[in-house]
Parts: sequence; C-alpha cells; structure tokens
Amino acid sequence: MPDLTVHLAGVDLRNPVIAAAGTCGYIREIADVIDPSTLGAITTKSITKEPREGNPPWRLIDVPRGMLNAIGLANVGLEKFLSEKLPDAKTIDTTVIGSIAGHSIQDYVEVAGAFDEAPDLPLVELNVSCPNTSDGQQFGEHPRMLGELLKEVRPVLKNTKMIVKLSPNVGDIVAMGAAAIEAGADALTLINTLSAMAIDVDSRKPRLSRGSGGLSGPAIHPLAVKMVHEVYRGVAKDAGVPIIGLGGVMKWEDAAEMILAGASAVGMGTALFVDPKLLPKVALGLERWVEIQGCQSINELVGESKLN
Repeated sequence: MPDLTVHLAGVDLRNPVIAAAGTCGYIREIADVIDPSTLGAITTKSITKEPREGNPPWRLIDVPRGMLNAIGLANVGLEKFLSEKLPDAKTIDTTVIGSIAGHSIQDYVEVAGAFDEAPDLPLVELNVSCPNTSDGQQFGEHPRMLGELLKEVRPVLKNTKMIVKLSPNVGDIVAMGAAAIEAGADALTLINTLSAMAIDVDSRKPRLSRGSGGLSGPAIHPLAVKMVHEVYRGVAKDAGVPIIGLGGVMKWEDAAEMILAGASAVGMGTALFVDPKLLPKVALGLERWVEIQGCQSINELVGESKLN
C-alpha cells in the first residue's frame, strides 16, 4: 500500500487529512463521531487569552454551496483550556495542533508562550484574521502588520512549530505568504474563510447577527486551489515551507486537487458539519489515488499539477 505519511515542518502525520480549527470542538469531542486515529491531525478551537462568549445567534447559517459563520472566537480562554481541555490530547491517537487567536500582539505572544510550554502540542496555528484593537485592521491582511506580529511570536515558540493561517481577503496572497515565511513560519495554512454576507429579504436585515461573516465550503474551493498554487509556486516551494490546503474539501478529489496545487496536507472544516465520516473517507480515497498514480508516497504528488 502507498505511504500517506506527511512530514509537516518536522512533525510526522500518519496521513494528510487534518480537521480544521473551530470545527471539531476543543480536542476530545471529535472522538464521539469518528476514530481520531484515522486522521493525520486535529486542530483545536482558536484559543484567546481571555474567555469569549462569541457573537449572539444567528452566528452560523447555511448558504448555497457553503456556510456562513460569525462565531466570534467563542472559547473558554487560555487558563481553562490548559487545565480542562488540553489533557484530553493524551487520550486520542492523533496529532493535536493548537490554534491561537488574539486582538493584539501581546495576546498572541502570551498564548503562544503558554502553548510552547504545554505538552502534546507539537504544532500551533496562528489565526491572524482577528482585528487589531488599536486600529481595527487585521494582521492577516497587511504584510507589514503580519511580519510585526510573527517577529514577536516566533521567539517564544522554542519547542513548537509555527503554522500561519492566511486570509484570502487580500490583494496579493503571495506577498502575505512571503511575509509569513520571512518572519519564521514553519508552515502555512490557506485559505481562511472569505468575507461574505447574506440578507433576509423579508426583514431586510442581515441573516447573521454580526452582519457579515466568513464563507466556507465548496463555494470557495476553486479559489482556495488557486491560492495554494500561487503561494506554492511563488514562494513556499523554493523556501521548503509546507502548505496545509483548506477550503471546501468534501471528497478525495478535492483533496487531491489541493495536493497537486502544492499542499502537503489538507484541512477539512465545513465537511465536519455535513458528515464527520467524510474525513476518513477522504484519507482512504487519497490512498487509492496515490496507488493508481503509480506512486509509492503521497509526497511524490505535491505540486505536480501539469500546467502550461
């Protein structure tokens, strides 16, 4: 059988399928619906320094070919995560990636420092699409701001590899990838959700309580594939920085597209809301695909799209 092992920034995953941040609870919840050992890794909810209740309902709605969410980073906060949630990482048979969010550089630094000292988190993923409270902008939408953030976070991650999750809401995704890599990213995740909105035609009010939110699901998949391809060819390949491709992956063919575009691993999020069993099915489909392609390892197919 072909080898599905992925070497992600020095950490070995048994296969390339990763449960995306915010879609499978903190850690243990996913084990209620699928066997975690069938996945390469799971990513925790995004954890902030202080607890957050998130936005009021409605904060998650269905739209054609996808989902809109404005959860608002609801989580128990760093202290309770470390004491009550993280110990569950010892009880599941897969790699756990800790997701970090914040509204200031200091927020990110404090959570990253605590994660670095914690057991069972070999990788952390920085969600850089949170507003900077000083000016309302987002770290993930400005190369200079992203670089400033990562240059402060990188030194506190002495034992843990740093993944940076990039936003698609930018003019030049390659420039954002370059800024992340220059500032010390060990891997990239792309893409985060796309800013979007839905309006109820009867009430004439936004369907989400916050107004707008993030679009995920199959509707954004072609955009995600293109951005993975652009960042891989533009900067990540030469830098030797792996990519986690994320965006509308619902079946193995979607995941295979991501890999051919340049992703070493593939995140799945909206699929968990549809049917959690889709994730192990995608891993099985990829194994068959690698064999049909005549390869010994899935790594042989990373970035191997045949483009003119």
